[in-house]
Amino acid sequence: MWRDMWLIFRRDMTVSLRNPAWLLIQIMQPLLYLVLFGPLMERIVESTPGFPPGDVWLILTPALIVMIALFGSSFVGFGLLAEYRTGVVERLRVTPASRLALLLGKVGVNAVQAIAQAVIIIVLAYLVFGLRAPIGGIVLCLVMVGLLAVTLASSSYALALRLKSEEAFPALLNAILIPLLLLSGILIPITVGLAPAWLYNLSRINPFSHVVDAERAVFRGDISMDTLFTGGLLLLVMTVLAVLWGARTFQRENA
Repeated sequence: MWRDMWLIFRRDMTVSLRNPAWLLIQIMQPLLYLVLFGPLMERIVESTPGFPPGDVWLILTPALIVMIALFGSSFVGFGLLAEYRTGVVERLRVTPASRLALLLGKVGVNAVQAIAQAVIIIVLAYLVFGLRAPIGGIVLCLVMVGLLAVTLASSSYALALRLKSEEAFPALLNAILIPLLLLSGILIPITVGLAPAWLYNLSRINPFSHVVDAERAVFRGDISMDTLFTGGLLLLVMTVLAVLWGARTFQRENA
């Protein structure tokens, strides 16, 4: 399985590197938020109580890293749909390769891309905006982003194979992603001091809000069990379930 996974990973990574413009397009949205929204939010954080501890860059940068995984990895199903239409998926099906390896090879590329884009955001925030975060927290944040990318990419591939429709896929995806984005507190943290009680309670149902909270905590150096338990545990559970769903979908398509 490991050899099959490496072959799929190498194939998809080669295709991705041949078209680096798409990776730059994916990172444009978080870059614009960092450059254009960050300075505006800096004034808001200084004058408004209720924000998490730390300056604006410790609050915004890890959230934008989650945004990279949330949007960049969720739309990778389009690429699988294109391969499905051109017969590439059918050719992979007749090989003896493990179906789990087919999935993990692909999501491995998506995780590497998300981590590389996250590093670009962190370096820019460090050099231009004076971000100061502990190295251990940054490394842990990147690990969590990689797991989040695996989760969302696996779900995207599974959903794409279920729908097999370029029209239905983006419509359903947007209907899911927009509420997840708004209720995760990526742009403005949803805390007791800032949000109405009903909105705060609703955001607690969203597992991504706990992941964002954990990312912000490790970014400011708060690497305690209480901080990481909820967000880290939810992320691990989501990753396992998404990979199982994606692998089962690949297996069912092969049957």
